[in-house]
Amino acid sequence: MGRYVIRRLLQMIPVFIGATLLIFLMVNVMGDPIAGLCGQRACDPSTAAQLEKEFGLDKPVWQQYLTYMGNVFTGDFGTAFNGQPVTELMASAFPVTIRLTLVAIFFEIVIGITLGVITGMRRGAPVDTGVLVLTLVVISVPTFVTGLLLQLLLGVEWGWIRPSVSPGAPLDELIVPGLVLASVSLAYVTRLTRTSIAENRRADYVRTAVAKGLPRRRVVGRHLLRNSLIPVVTFIGTDIGALMGGAIVTERIFNIHGVGYQLYQGILRQNTQTVVGFVTVLVLVFLVANLLVDLLYAVLDPRIRYA
Repeated sequence: MGRYVIRRLLQMIPVFIGATLLIFLMVNVMGDPIAGLCGQRACDPSTAAQLEKEFGLDKPVWQQYLTYMGNVFTGDFGTAFNGQPVTELMASAFPVTIRLTLVAIFFEIVIGITLGVITGMRRGAPVDTGVLVLTLVVISVPTFVTGLLLQLLLGVEWGWIRPSVSPGAPLDELIVPGLVLASVSLAYVTRLTRTSIAENRRADYVRTAVAKGLPRRRVVGRHLLRNSLIPVVTFIGTDIGALMGGAIVTERIFNIHGVGYQLYQGILRQNTQTVVGFVTVLVLVFLVANLLVDLLYAVLDPRIRYA
């Protein structure tokens, strides 16, 4: 196991470099980083030259990237165009988005897996058909429609929740936004669990456990569910980074000042330091989540061993 972890960590290095280089090139080469500083009017040549020198944009691209990566490893993600360090923006944004993501993951695990087990054990029953239709509707409806509808009904019409989340983003105010953020992924988790449970029900080890006279709860919980969760864990693990990076719509609807909000502001104002810095951290989140998923395989299925 130790050798496998070390090998995976070494494999993450070129992936991290390649992903950050791609993002850096797309943001700094394909766009004009200085354009966002001058508003709607174009910068005059002298001002543009001064700003390029100040932010190091007058150097070759490869040198800019090496300088940026060297600063990243020292904890310096640069300075936003408003003079605020990007690390300060991260310190205020990431805790909010992490709480929102944890709420979304909680709904995925609890509701998604529960519905998947129920429908997988009762394949073809009315409850199975109803859940399949419901998940198909959830997948088909865009997230911004679901968010605006819940905000209108629960927040404006019925007054059950605050239409917009307060600046501190307490956990109780993130329940509905977390459900909106997790809605599509929750539907996929339900379908994945259902399919995996239905397929493994006919496996030899399940029939053997039933023939031994084991209680139904133990057969489902210890034998059937553990082996059926491998594709589900894979999806949830890769979905962690997707939820954190894809929360732009949800955070805009409920006025949550998290990672999605900062990325939106950075893109809108062409603030390249902010965009590249936040995406760099999200790349690390993706890589670490994938590593943890691979390690969880051995926990779920004892037959899996890493050399």
